[in-house]
Amino acid sequence: MNTKLKSAPRWALSALSLALLSLGQAQAQTPPATPNGGASAPAAAAPRPPADPTALKPFAEISKDFKSQEGLFSIWKKDEKVLLEIPRAMLNKPFLFTVNIANSIGERGMYASQMGPDTMAEFRLVGRQLQLIAVNNKFRAKGEGKESVAQAFSPSLIGATSVASADHPERKSFLVDASFLLSDIPGYSTRLEYAYRLPYSLDKSNSSFAATRAEAQLATLTGRMHFATARIPAPPLMPTPVPMPTPPQSVPDPRSFFVDYVYNFRALPDEPAATRPIDPRLGHFMESYVDLDSDVNPNNRVHLLNRWRLEKQDPSAALSEPKQPIVYWMDKNIPARYRKAVEAGILEWNKAFEKIGFKNAVVAKQQPDDANWDNMDATHASIRWFVGADVGFAIGPSHTDPRTGEILDADIGMSDVFARGSRRFLVEDVLTQGQSSESKLAALTQGWKEGNRFAAQCNYAHEASAEMNFAMDILEARGDIAPDSPEAEAFVNSVIKDVIMHEVGHTLGLKHNFKASTVVTRAQLQDKAFTEANGISASVMDYNAYNVPLKGEKTGSFNNTTLGPYDYWAIEYAYKPIDPAAEKAELAKIASRSTEPQLIYADDMDAGVGGPYDGMDPLANRFDLGDDPLAYFTKRLALSKELWDRVQERGFKPGDDPLRARRVLLSGFQQLGRGAESAAKYVGGMTALRDLPGTTGRPAFQPIAPAKQREALKSLTSGLFSADSFRFKPEFISNLRVDYNEWDRGGLADIGGAVARLQLGALDRLMSPATAKRLLDLPGYLAEKDRKGAISLAEVYGSIQGAVWSELKTGAEIERLRRNLQREHLKRLTTLLTKGGPLPADALALVRWHATQLQADLKAASAKGGSVETRAHVAESLSALTEALRASMSRV
Repeated sequence: MNTKLKSAPRWALSALSLALLSLGQAQAQTPPATPNGGASAPAAAAPRPPADPTALKPFAEISKDFKSQEGLFSIWKKDEKVLLEIPRAMLNKPFLFTVNIANSIGERGMYASQMGPDTMAEFRLVGRQLQLIAVNNKFRAKGEGKESVAQAFSPSLIGATSVASADHPERKSFLVDASFLLSDIPGYSTRLEYAYRLPYSLDKSNSSFAATRAEAQLATLTGRMHFATARIPAPPLMPTPVPMPTPPQSVPDPRSFFVDYVYNFRALPDEPAATRPIDPRLGHFMESYVDLDSDVNPNNRVHLLNRWRLEKQDPSAALSEPKQPIVYWMDKNIPARYRKAVEAGILEWNKAFEKIGFKNAVVAKQQPDDANWDNMDATHASIRWFVGADVGFAIGPSHTDPRTGEILDADIGMSDVFARGSRRFLVEDVLTQGQSSESKLAALTQGWKEGNRFAAQCNYAHEASAEMNFAMDILEARGDIAPDSPEAEAFVNSVIKDVIMHEVGHTLGLKHNFKASTVVTRAQLQDKAFTEANGISASVMDYNAYNVPLKGEKTGSFNNTTLGPYDYWAIEYAYKPIDPAAEKAELAKIASRSTEPQLIYADDMDAGVGGPYDGMDPLANRFDLGDDPLAYFTKRLALSKELWDRVQERGFKPGDDPLRARRVLLSGFQQLGRGAESAAKYVGGMTALRDLPGTTGRPAFQPIAPAKQREALKSLTSGLFSADSFRFKPEFISNLRVDYNEWDRGGLADIGGAVARLQLGALDRLMSPATAKRLLDLPGYLAEKDRKGAISLAEVYGSIQGAVWSELKTGAEIERLRRNLQREHLKRLTTLLTKGGPLPADALALVRWHATQLQADLKAASAKGGSVETRAHVAESLSALTEALRASMSRV
């Protein structure tokens, strides 16, 4: 039978099937006879089909005994188990996904309370695999190019997990195990490796969820992530050419520590906010993308201004409350004595919003001490107060809707070391030295969005604390202020307000403005009434130095306490309510005010960020003050000398901290380093103006006047390069103590090294390829009549060489500090003579020309007398230079 059936044609099998079916139906309709004619027996129950082993278990069965938190994605918890509920309506629907760092290890950039990356994401279901996908927003198209853009530019997979339950019968949603989030989604292990050069990995088996919260527009889960490395390698037997960082010092065992990730799933607004275009004459952060809908525009990049959604309750009123104010929650960890200063820094911005018709646009609220929510979630803009072993900065990043640039969240991180340091600097109980890379490392924990990168790297508070250190040393040395006095307390609070104003400005969408300090004249800085009413700069978004007067000068305000005219203007452009039909013309009208002197603007790139962007405009600086940055450098040199003289005259008193004098000494050097960089910018410098083409007739780039360039060159060669600027009494140097209670106690004060670092910063700037190229190109920017008196690269090289090696002409003894400087200059010459480097060809020819002249001067000097040290130094220098001049250049 089976054989015949297998070989039968399909139609035969079908006929057979129909016959069997008919027979079955007939038998079913004719009940069988019962024995003895009795009633029929009950029919046997039909067998249940076997269960599908691949079927998902019911929603109710999987969630049994779990407690739920209802929200955008509801969260179900039972003991350590956490489930996410995914409505099918949310599949393929974008939302904002962010990762913040709530807790960390407290050193080398690994700090708590830091905003992390954000991206527009969506859940996609592939079979029974749920994928968390980062949507690619860098390239966009709405029209016929939409499909080709989707094919050309891939999204990214953030995480994935299997579906854990069948759909809920009413809600049409399913459950997934949330443990897929217990992974290193933000890539923190890379930052750890950057900081420590150790291969830390996330240990999922010892990671868990520390907290969860859900509401209508939000689901947030805090994962306590365990990072570990199997072993700490032994240090090398011989020192490496590049010093290696130590393992983490702030944890009990450097092989193991925990970091808290705050994962936020936040709903994007149903109605996208109105966009506003960027204008380069002002500084706002932006959302940028490439628009591939059109191939007509010469530049198809689109830049959308970042701003909060701010709408009047009463659009017809001249002054109206907003429908939804911008609310900043002050962290419950902020010390009570500083809360009013923090609040004042927040609310100061209401002055700018009132000018454009908003009343109470910005609101400050205090997080209750018993609050059960973490303000690192994506719905509470906050001022976070955090601590660290080596930290001293504030930072003001934000998260935005990538579709429009609307700011949705911001978390300002304020290091407590800054406030505690304000008082600590006054009582002088620690040595404050420059941090090497923690600000850069802290920036790595932030978002890496293109337009927001400089907010992430804002180290204003750290640098301002060093400024304050210098200011307080001077004022105390003069007897103008005493530690723990009411004046000192007021100073501390003014510092905090200043920093908070700056960081809140970032979270409102404003970039740095490093030309604002040049608006206020030197005379106005000495007018207390003026500075109290107008501040010491045109913007709180500058890195403003402390307004410390020279002895005998009048005293204005020490730091910024109010918004400047630029701040009002930038807020007006971003937030002024404008009829969409008239927006283009009105925005152009607002931006056209850029020619007003008080509204001058320059960002981080103008001030210099390294590489080809060396900061060619000497008016764009960090931590200068007044309308003449060169005069400011001269003033800071005088203030540093005064500080050094006073601390030497004071001597050492019983009860002094052992590091007091050393700290004061280094404070003066730090200030000079900033000023020297600003002064060196004048040589080969160009002023840059941001006028749009055809709007003003002013040149976009204008060389610095030759007289000013020569003045800057002379101030550096006669001041900074002079040994007379750095003379200290032997009894002072010999009493620069160390702290014997500290393991890393240091040693003898390296005055020579401190002087060299200061001088070499200016020397490298003067001899840089960028400076050389601008000086060689200078004639092309000048009319024929102006070229005769222009400064040349030959003049600059000759001036540097003449100043550095002046003793060769005079026959004077060459002191150790001068020998150090000469060696460094010679090192740069010999490197260029033998390797060429990136200098233009004409610059290399001039280097050789001046090196030949220096060789002749060294030969003449070698025949003269002097100490053994001087004669040995001259002989060594002559030998090294002669070998370099004979060598063939090895171009790489």
